[in-house]
Amino acid sequence: MTGVKEVLHKIIPHHHKDGTSSTSRPSTPDQAKSPKGSTPASSLHTAADEPVHLNANGEPESKSEHKKRIKAEEKAKDKAEKEATRLAKEAADRAAREAADVDYSPDSYGKLPLNQSQERTNAKRAQFKDISVANVGDKVVFRARLQTSRAQGAKMVFLVFRQQFTTIQALCLVEPELVSRKMVRFAEHINAESIVLVEGTVQKPIDLVKSCTVQDAEIKIAKIHVISEAPLMLPFTMADATRSADSEDGATVALDTRLDNRVLDLRTITNQAIFRMSSGVCNLFREYLNSRGFIEIHTPKLQAAATESGASVFKVSYFKGKAYLAQSPQTAKQMCIAADMEKVYEIGPVFRAEDSNTHRHMTEFMGLDLEMAFEEHYHEVMETIDGMLKNIFRGLQKEYAAEIKTVQKQYPHDDFVFPEETIVFKYTEAIKILQDAGVMQGTPPAPIGDYDDMSTTTEKALGVLVKAKYNTDYYIIDKFPLALRPFYTMPDATDPLLSNSYDFFMRGEEILSGAQRLHDAAMLEDRMRGVGINPDEMKSYVDAFRLGAPPHAGGGIGLERVVMLFLKLGNIRRASLFPRDPKRLDP
Repeated sequence: MTGVKEVLHKIIPHHHKDGTSSTSRPSTPDQAKSPKGSTPASSLHTAADEPVHLNANGEPESKSEHKKRIKAEEKAKDKAEKEATRLAKEAADRAAREAADVDYSPDSYGKLPLNQSQERTNAKRAQFKDISVANVGDKVVFRARLQTSRAQGAKMVFLVFRQQFTTIQALCLVEPELVSRKMVRFAEHINAESIVLVEGTVQKPIDLVKSCTVQDAEIKIAKIHVISEAPLMLPFTMADATRSADSEDGATVALDTRLDNRVLDLRTITNQAIFRMSSGVCNLFREYLNSRGFIEIHTPKLQAAATESGASVFKVSYFKGKAYLAQSPQTAKQMCIAADMEKVYEIGPVFRAEDSNTHRHMTEFMGLDLEMAFEEHYHEVMETIDGMLKNIFRGLQKEYAAEIKTVQKQYPHDDFVFPEETIVFKYTEAIKILQDAGVMQGTPPAPIGDYDDMSTTTEKALGVLVKAKYNTDYYIIDKFPLALRPFYTMPDATDPLLSNSYDFFMRGEEILSGAQRLHDAAMLEDRMRGVGINPDEMKSYVDAFRLGAPPHAGGGIGLERVVMLFLKLGNIRRASLFPRDPKRLDP
């Protein structure tokens, strides 16, 4: 047994109180030293030094499990690296967006406070009509309406601005430190028809801007502020309102819709041009007559009696009595001639209580009236009127050529033509032209008599015949039947059926009616009684001729009719600012 104990003693270590075994501690200092040439135990690296990884069962993992774990760890590491890259890129993109959205132009756009005349800078404001390619590089400031806007991506927007009948293209694009994205978005979302204040630079467009009246220049916007904001929804768009009348592409706006929303309608470049020309007619009328010694007068529009016929006059209450709206300044301008004013004219409203719902009639229109004394023959006056009208036609064609072209784009028409020497027909000659052409009128249609009144359709037919033969849109018809003229018209000296009266025509429609007036009181009273007017109701008028009056003549022009026919608008309401007819009193 002793031998066995000795063997066990050698094999099984004996543990001491300090936890060490007798085999792990050297008994002497010499035993602690390693043999010469051997490697210290502390420097040896064995599998026992690796951390032990346990599997799901709590047992050390096998080689295959070890490989799977290592592969999974590498995969997770790769995924983590990709995620870190993605997050870094997102952060960089976010930083770039934030940098791009930095509003470095907050004072360059926005809505201005209400203008209460707080200040006056006297800064020069540009007009589009004065801008062209010659102004490239110029800094400009202007007030205008925004007509349209169109975005080109997130960094640029095209806009069209309008000043009366002139339009220009502009662009607002992102520019570091000058124009931010927020400013571009603001410009893009300004409501059409808003009034804006813009600062920018004139530059040359890549191509001619054919959609604008200014085609060889555009504006690069530096600042844009809203002065007065229009609503988002409008009754119609400017594009529809300015589309050509004969266009088959897109919608057009009905006349009643236009008139119901007249303020918006009047903003179109076409209407701006029409009413500039309407003003031009009045200016040219004044200039011509002023240069020939006429003076402008202003006559009352409330009268004690009807001057034409009771059926076509508006009656109004006048305190305890009644009064009439003037059908013309006829009586007053004749009284001025009797008062030795010699040559007078007036531009003022005329009222006609006629229930005529036609393309050329209104219940109120602007009359351009004149009256003058003559020396020997009423043709002196007729020739003065002829010269005045041709001066208007020439002036319109010379001074308003751009306006005419603007109108022609929406209402296509041939230019108005007239000869140097005006063609004058006698009434019977005009009727003969119609008779020879086989023109009939009435219901049922019947041949036209020598002294019959011409209907509107017949007048137009005559205009077509005259244009075809004489190539003129303008002519005069003289010597109308007396039965067709007002009571104050002088009869012809040789033919009692005719009168010393005339009408002027444009494109086959009458635009002026005039005549020599009765200046003899006794003859005037007879004519008044003959048409059912009591001379005592117009005593002051008749008395003017009892005091003695020179022979005189005159006429009255309908302003709106002249403009309508010159521009061939098709309806007189298009030439009237706020038309009045039997069915319209508003706006």
